[in-house]
Amino acid sequence: MEELFTNPSNVSMDAFLSRMVDLGITVGSKILFAVIVLIVGRWIVRRLNKLVNKILTKREVDASLTTFVRSLVSITLNLLLVIVIIGILGIETSSFIALFASAGVAVGMALSGTLQNFAGGVMILLFKPFKVGDFIEAQGQSGTVREIQIFNTILTTADNKVIIIPNGGLSTGLMKNYSKEPTRRVDWEFGIAYGDDYTKAREVLARLLDADSRVLKEPPYFIALTSLGASSVNIVVRAWVNSADYWGVYFDMNEKVYKTFAQENLNIPFPQMDIHLHQ
Repeated sequence: MEELFTNPSNVSMDAFLSRMVDLGITVGSKILFAVIVLIVGRWIVRRLNKLVNKILTKREVDASLTTFVRSLVSITLNLLLVIVIIGILGIETSSFIALFASAGVAVGMALSGTLQNFAGGVMILLFKPFKVGDFIEAQGQSGTVREIQIFNTILTTADNKVIIIPNGGLSTGLMKNYSKEPTRRVDWEFGIAYGDDYTKAREVLARLLDADSRVLKEPPYFIALTSLGASSVNIVVRAWVNSADYWGVYFDMNEKVYKTFAQENLNIPFPQMDIHLHQ
């Protein structure tokens, strides 16, 4: 075959045609086999993807994680199929793999931040520190989780702003999840004026808490005199509620205390200064 291309004048036409036919048969058979492998391989990949999806659905895996795993499995299987086909066609797969590895290193260095976010997304999907619908505080932002993507997490604030937080910092930094537990403790601090009846104020606060059905009986609420301030006697109040009722109980209690203290002749003090004049 080498002589056919290096010195064609020494080869007869019949030998040339014969060798070309042999070459065509060899190359054609490889191409035909590669096409068959491609068709069969694509069928196998589709079947495996359906099997993975069936397993994830049966185990009730989170929808975000299901999408990610399906994409990862599909890309990996298709890449292996391409490498197999390249090997059938006679191309050196070792050099091909080495080229991909070198390109992967270069791309990885260029996209180090993106890869960190990708890894963070995987960690979030696997360990589930929060889920869609949770109210969280992280990276100096707070809001309800609307979507968990591979690279970013999308929050919606109370005033309907959309915040996009990269998963890299979200998975490694400090994060507060206010929806993780079914119950939360509401804390208040109310002040009464010096000279007012503390026992009466305590009874009024207890009555307001008992009247609110959203306040849980267990653990019991807590009322105590916490400090003697510059112009007020401060009373701390702590009560447990369901997480969904937190803000409703907090704001309603503030309103009830303001109205009821006025009816019970309990004064809510404000900063003031007494001035004494001497002649």
